[in-house]
Amino acid sequence: MRKSLWIAMALMLVVPGLLFTTSCAKKAMNKNGNAMSSEDDAAKKAAEKARLAELERQKQLEKQRLEEERLKAEQMAKEARDQFENVLVHFSYDSAVLDDMAQNILKDKAEWLRNNPESKALIEGHCDERGTVAYNLALGDRRAESAKRFLVSLGIDPSRLSTVSFGEERPIDTGMGEAAWAKNRRAQFVIR
Repeated sequence: MRKSLWIAMALMLVVPGLLFTTSCAKKAMNKNGNAMSSEDDAAKKAAEKARLAELERQKQLEKQRLEEERLKAEQMAKEARDQFENVLVHFSYDSAVLDDMAQNILKDKAEWLRNNPESKALIEGHCDERGTVAYNLALGDRRAESAKRFLVSLGIDPSRLSTVSFGEERPIDTGMGEAAWAKNRRAQFVIR
């Protein structure tokens, strides 16, 4: 009888314990230790999904902004390069002397060269059609060398600059008269 009493007591303790632990689903616990329902779990998953979607959207916006900045920087660099090559240094008739305007243009070119240390420049000397071919080649050379000396005086490494004279061979304006000739008396820059 004692044995059956012990068995009955054991069953009274074990059976309800088994029923309680196996019949009740485990409940998720939040950070505070409180039980969460499956609705709370679904809401949490939805919130996490929305947060991840927002992070991805922000990442895409940042990527787009960086690409726009890169394109803008490339455009500005191209414009600066074009300006370097297309702004000409003009000279007076039969002269290789740099006036104030020419010096200001060369200062801008020196700044560009400082900002682009990998670049080298070819300075072309040009003349109008008056004078002999030999004289104009020599004058074009003096004009190119004058521009080079000024850039070197501003701190540009002479090894980055080379000169050539085209004399009267490559006019910008083929017309006759002082207006056309003034355009042709120039130093022109080519980036290499």
